[in-house]
Amino acid sequence: MKQVRTCLVLGISCAAVIGGYLAAQERTERARVALSHDLPRLNGEQLSVTVVEVNYGPGESSTPHSHPCPVIGYVLEGALRTQVKGEPLAIYKAGETFYEAPNGVHLVSANASDKERARLLAYFVCD
Repeated sequence: MKQVRTCLVLGISCAAVIGGYLAAQERTERARVALSHDLPRLNGEQLSVTVVEVNYGPGESSTPHSHPCPVIGYVLEGALRTQVKGEPLAIYKAGETFYEAPNGVHLVSANASDKERARLLAYFVCD
């Protein structure tokens, strides 16, 4: 029941954000679409969303890993150096977003700076 409520709240929140975005676009430029990406086909019976704040200190990184579901990342502070197997190395700065397909192997996930911290939000959409 908690997951159903979470999905409903997320759906309502997304609708409100999109509606607000469209209204804002008509009035001003206060809102922007940070990312739009199709999701892989999901069953939906156990659908859940998890948001994780990831903090990397100067020069920190994680070991190679993967996630079983799509990940949407939004860099809050600093810069993130990342590479998923089969894709080029990329650096995302504060205010930028990225999408990672399910089961992609993260060969690199690291702070791009050895002097400042990096923070990001990772949104996991799992079935």
